Amino acid sequence: MGDTTLMTKTVKTVERHFLERKGRNPHATTEFCWLLSGITLACKIIASQIEKAGLLNIMGATGETNVQGEEVQKLDVIANDTLVKCLGYRGNIGLLVSEEDEEPHVIQEAEERGKYIVLFDPLDGSSNINANVNIGTIFSVLERPAKAGDGDLRSHVLQPGTKQVAAGYVLYGSSTILAYTSGFGVHMFTLDRSIGAFVLSQENMRMPETGKTYSVNSGNRSQFPDNIKKYLDWAESEESGGYSSRYIGSLVADFHRTLARGGVSLSRDEESAGRQAAPSL
Repeated sequence: MGDTTLMTKTVKTVERHFLERKGRNPHATTEFCWLLSGITLACKIIASQIEKAGLLNIMGATGETNVQGEEVQKLDVIANDTLVKCLGYRGNIGLLVSEEDEEPHVIQEAEERGKYIVLFDPLDGSSNINANVNIGTIFSVLERPAKAGDGDLRSHVLQPGTKQVAAGYVLYGSSTILAYTSGFGVHMFTLDRSIGAFVLSQENMRMPETGKTYSVNSGNRSQFPDNIKKYLDWAESEESGGYSSRYIGSLVADFHRTLARGGVSLSRDEESAGRQAAPSL
């Protein structure tokens, strides 16, 4: 009985954690937590669908491509629909922007009601689904700018990253982990299925200052600029002290490993077809 009481006292959900930012973050309100609860609900549903994908015959491609030119998987569609439905009835969201859709979903026209914009990649790394490799959901929340009724949705969405209210990702793997920041540290939560909630597991997470791994899709190496090729030559040499290559192919999974264990992650700008590439930590 004593252990149960202790557990009750120490459980801290994403929503409760965000509310405790009150005083430092003007958006730390119950209204915003209603939005956050839509994200966590959707990701719990997505996690459940991923676990049962092989049994429900929802693995594999749909035969379509998304706006990025990527092959759409059945779980991409399920994850996208789930996020749109779970967030669509949150009265404080004006726009939903998904990687899978060509145009934003307009939820609320009225500026005073549709206060926030949520951008998301519903299922990052979905091409790895059939290989049972880690995949994830990425999200970003912006405040809708003043004069939101002017009809220029592009200007509403394309804001500097410094304008984000909150951002994070959910990693689906041996455990389901949610990481988020609202400008005051990065915090990790683990889905406790026994109570159906994301519970704080690591506060103010810091990436180690040093690491001995690098992550890059070496298949694109011929398209990298010379300075990146030189860095990779150094990382693979004895002079570096022995770096190891670790590449999963899911941005969330590669980023999470780098955040947790240190190292370097390199990504290729798809639109520039490799003309620009840089380490991103």
